[in-house]
Amino acid sequence: MRHNLMAESEHGEWPSDDSGAVQAVDGGPLLSVEDLQVHYRDGWGWKSMGVPAVAGVSFDVRAGETLGIVGESGCGKSTTLRAIVRLVPIHNGQVYWKGQRIDRMPERAMRPLRQQIQMIFQDPFSSLNPRMTVGQIVAEPLHNFGRYPRAERKLRVMDVLHRVGLNPRVLNRYPHEFSGGQRQRIGIARALIVQPELICCDEPVSALDVSIQAQIVNLLQDLQQEFGLAYLFVSHDLAVVRHLAHRIGVMYQGKIVELAPSENLYRTPLHPYTQMLLKSIPVPDPSISLSVAPEALSIQIEASHKGCPFSARCPIVQERCRNEMPSLEGTEHQVACFNAR
Repeated sequence: MRHNLMAESEHGEWPSDDSGAVQAVDGGPLLSVEDLQVHYRDGWGWKSMGVPAVAGVSFDVRAGETLGIVGESGCGKSTTLRAIVRLVPIHNGQVYWKGQRIDRMPERAMRPLRQQIQMIFQDPFSSLNPRMTVGQIVAEPLHNFGRYPRAERKLRVMDVLHRVGLNPRVLNRYPHEFSGGQRQRIGIARALIVQPELICCDEPVSALDVSIQAQIVNLLQDLQQEFGLAYLFVSHDLAVVRHLAHRIGVMYQGKIVELAPSENLYRTPLHPYTQMLLKSIPVPDPSISLSVAPEALSIQIEASHKGCPFSARCPIVQERCRNEMPSLEGTEHQVACFNAR
């Protein structure tokens, strides 16, 4: 049974405020990412080479939609989010917000748009300043963007804390006085208070107990329904993503290898890597063992490899896969695999 942690229905609309607003193209996506590439420097000095963490990712996110991104650790999920919000530099590619390109936008012009694109971080403790009270943490975005008169900000903070399931009387307490789930609610309140349209969620429930995970996921769903929020939700937990996302993109070594509606992807996975991920989900039955072959679990990565990034682990690999890079093709259900077409 779901826990409804929201405020009363009369609070269900944002106050009118158009500061920093960019009008969306009619019928277009909120966020468009085209051939996004992010490289990290390998060592120091001018001779060091850039290691591709994200190697050409493209997708759209529409208003009110949740796009989930899944994949194993190190595949580039979190780096993709951080590049979109400009926390790490972009090597190549384009990012559009409501049809306006923002990846090369000067910081002064980008600053007002940050109100519309917020982020929830993975670690609910390290993402909160331990020297600030809850009231100061949640109110900080209002101070940064000059939102609302000073006398009104405390009321706004109390209201948003109530919306995320926290007692407004905790304003003067510090992050260390809260549990992990409560800290994550504080992080959600901080992102929510500037009335964003898109929230980038970087594994927001991975550090929480299973029962608390369910509460946070329910809270995110309630907020989405109430305010029409869009989420870009990164996780390695396939069950959580299936419950929350409308569409899912599967990443492997910096590329999206499959992108499809949630139920389509779980019912008929086309890419061998997606099939392997789904087979690796633990089943609560000791008589059932994992059906993934041991050789498929071994990681073999070649930096100079020019073909499909999964070819070294693929059980149905062909010679073409080792020499050519498959593109993401399809309409509703897209896949980057020569053998799945």
